Amino acid sequence: MTLGSANVSKTHSFMTVSLIELWERFGYYGMQALIVYFMVQRLGFDDERANLVWSACAALIYVSPAIGGWVGDKILGTKRTMLLGAGILSVGYALMTVPTENTWFLFSALGVIVVGNGLFKPNAGNLVRKIYEGDDSKIDSAFTIYYMAVNVGSTISMLLTPWIKDYVNEAYAGTHYGWHAAFAVCCVGLLVGLANYSLMAKTLTMYGSEPDNHPVDKKKLATVLILALASVALSAVILEYQTLARIFVYIAGIAVLAIFVHLIRNSEPSERAGLIAALVLTIQTVFFFVFYQQMSTSLALFALRNVDWEFQMFGVHLWTWSPAQFQALNPIWIMLLSPLLAWLYATAGRNNKDLSIAGKFALGFAVVALGFFIYGVAGQFAVNGKTSSWIMIWGYGAYSLGELLVSGLGLAMIARYVPARMGGFMMGAYFVASGISQYLGGVVANFASVPKDLTDPVQTLEIYTSLFNKLGIAAVVCTGIALAVLPLMRRLTETHHSHSTSAAESLADVKAEQ
Repeated sequence: MTLGSANVSKTHSFMTVSLIELWERFGYYGMQALIVYFMVQRLGFDDERANLVWSACAALIYVSPAIGGWVGDKILGTKRTMLLGAGILSVGYALMTVPTENTWFLFSALGVIVVGNGLFKPNAGNLVRKIYEGDDSKIDSAFTIYYMAVNVGSTISMLLTPWIKDYVNEAYAGTHYGWHAAFAVCCVGLLVGLANYSLMAKTLTMYGSEPDNHPVDKKKLATVLILALASVALSAVILEYQTLARIFVYIAGIAVLAIFVHLIRNSEPSERAGLIAALVLTIQTVFFFVFYQQMSTSLALFALRNVDWEFQMFGVHLWTWSPAQFQALNPIWIMLLSPLLAWLYATAGRNNKDLSIAGKFALGFAVVALGFFIYGVAGQFAVNGKTSSWIMIWGYGAYSLGELLVSGLGLAMIARYVPARMGGFMMGAYFVASGISQYLGGVVANFASVPKDLTDPVQTLEIYTSLFNKLGIAAVVCTGIALAVLPLMRRLTETHHSHSTSAAESLADVKAEQ
């Protein structure tokens, strides 16, 4: 195979994974855009319960890949596990189309989504890592473009599902079928993704984990499915009882830290610096996702109660959005900024001037702080408690750039610093850390929970802007911490690269002697 054909093959393989990820995120974010509104407006939950239920669910969704990565690495194979997860996700969204107000049914459907995501998410990311393994500058660029593909799917669904919900509810007044029609669209997205993958599966023949090279073990598959069913039931119970949710999240946090410490202590000396660097950046990611979780909690409810949904410029009406559609501003900005950042990373890499991942994390926190301060001044542009929709545009712009610099490179960080033999498991551990902070983000959002009897937007505006200003200050503190650890990260990275280079040279010498 020539160098040119190898690059083409990698590009085709990368596109196959990116497209199924696009459709999976289409389903997930279409559901996320509506879920808090569904619980508050349809099921009558108060803000505090809706925020915590969704944040607990998001935590489980991010924690579950720790197991899914291991299943892909050791049991069923990376590709098979990814496909199984996509199929289970489609079942979860299908269950949400059933028009019922039974909370146990909703929590069970969300449990199915938790399990499906756990099997899908780490294995899709691990396939991208395998495709570009060994090329740091291309890994950064590939994961940034991969992140953009994710946001293509989420943009379309976040604009589409709220519109479908409103349209069907208006067409069939008094039925509330619109909510479930919107969730049905999420299911269709997964089915389209699976169909597309079946047409392009050959491009991934060269990639996968060891079990992918052998026929599927039916006993192992049956065991995985039985445990998946038990996990659905456990997830539903955790979502119903918030005390259990808190206990689960805190235990998960202790477990992840213990696993990192164990791996660092028992790793080869040549691997230790990279693992310590990954731990430091993972801790920073935990703080970032506390901010990130505001998008589907406090910011979503802020858009419902205190944002003018009419977009106007110089007195001319441009368009009107429903409150849920404001969440689409995040992926829209991601798509606009991703190609620019990917180009900057690649150019800087060619000129040996690339900013370190730790430096990008520090810059990301600074930009997130700017975003929340923009939301914090919303009261200055408010009329009768309703602020301008343009505040949301510019706030999300800063917020999204920060996301690209931190979360967008989180997977690349694992790919760069973690040994390949730990790739799937450590990808899962990264998601566990992210899940912990998702729940903590819901706890933070509840500082702006609004009592059911408080409907005056002038009063609710002050509650939200106070929280956003405090989050801006917290992001400034995180920026300072990230800057303070830059010298440590520089030393760890240099040590990691020196060991990697030595290992590569030793391998080359062995091959030359053969």
